[in-house]
Amino acid sequence: MTDNLQHEPQGLWASSAAIPSPSPGLPVESLDADVVVIGAGYCGLSAALHLAEAGRSVCVLEANDIGYGASGRNGGQVLPGLKLGQDELVSRFGETGRRLWAMAEGAPEFVAKLIARKSLACRFERSGALRLPHNEAARRRVYAAALDLERRGVDARWLNAVETTHVVGSQAYPGGLLDMRAGSIHPLEYVRELARVAQAAGVRIHTHTPALRLERTRNAWMVHTERARFAAATVLVATNGYTDSLVPGLARTLLPVNSFQIATAPLDEVRSRHLLIGNPCAFETRRMAIYFRKSFDGRLVFGGRASFSSRQHGAPVADYSVMMRELHARFPSLRDVPIQYRWTGLVCITPDSIPHYHEPEPGLKILVGFNGRGVALATRAGAWVAHRIAGSEDDGDFPVTPIRPIPFHGLRAPALNLAMQYYRVLDALGA
Repeated sequence: MTDNLQHEPQGLWASSAAIPSPSPGLPVESLDADVVVIGAGYCGLSAALHLAEAGRSVCVLEANDIGYGASGRNGGQVLPGLKLGQDELVSRFGETGRRLWAMAEGAPEFVAKLIARKSLACRFERSGALRLPHNEAARRRVYAAALDLERRGVDARWLNAVETTHVVGSQAYPGGLLDMRAGSIHPLEYVRELARVAQAAGVRIHTHTPALRLERTRNAWMVHTERARFAAATVLVATNGYTDSLVPGLARTLLPVNSFQIATAPLDEVRSRHLLIGNPCAFETRRMAIYFRKSFDGRLVFGGRASFSSRQHGAPVADYSVMMRELHARFPSLRDVPIQYRWTGLVCITPDSIPHYHEPEPGLKILVGFNGRGVALATRAGAWVAHRIAGSEDDGDFPVTPIRPIPFHGLRAPALNLAMQYYRVLDALGA
């Protein structure tokens, strides 16, 4: 059921943002800076802000508007951690893996402190996240994770099936892990506020200024755009799921796929009172991601993977129909509530499920691939790479890896959709 359906590229977030987009900088024919950042999402703007606070001159180039990509379209879940656990990361990367794990675990706290420190006016609520197992095998894994968090003294607890049904307002789950480190945010307001405080710190932001070519000169990098050239000792590429051919081979290391979202009309008081009590956001453990939350204006926002499409503009109605079917399967009482918004955007997936940090040439830094955890982790990663460029201490870390294009990357769409069908079968069988 739909009513006054809105198709804005950033959906509900663009319509409900209480903060306007910051004024763009005006490109000039030639400009020198210590660092040029390409991409004005969470990672790029966080890096720019922290570099400016370290005394560096910074210019940010954005091909579209602030928050055009995932930073302005995502579900607004501020989650801790990575998809991989500490043991696996340590096995792969040693002490670097341990520092990466700890950095990701603490990323929501970093966001909360940044919002407070810079007085960001975005809507943010530290009300926790529910990790919801979709079957009995997943229930055992999530229960073990809950015990581990409690043992470590983390503010998290296991909810049994009865408690989960009461809190979520759905009988679909055999239990859940409530992790109070997490929170919910208005994602477009947040990225716009990051841009505002970065500009206030001296960062020059140029929107609608795509970087077309990188040129290494004897003493600097030249970033060529349609109307200007920008020279800098260091270039940071932070384009994530919207990565193009600027750096040879980089786009072929990544798997950008659409995440589809719908938002209902505002819920009445009775429905709202019995849905997601305490306002946690929620996500399921199934391979085909499903996540949901209440918006700050009282809607249910529901999203997930309906296909592995990587198209940037528009999406088939059938993909949104999948989202509506999944929503009503979990919340039958919402069948008569109109869907008023639907939108999509690219999530940047890496084959190994961790962000990729590259330094392919002196002065060229690349940080991409946040695998659906970007609100918190990309913000924290931006600060980390800023500290690395500035030569200051940071207790986090990323392994430095080479650019390795995925074999047969051009065939990714049919391969990913075949994988999607396989994942659906595994989820249905409880594997």
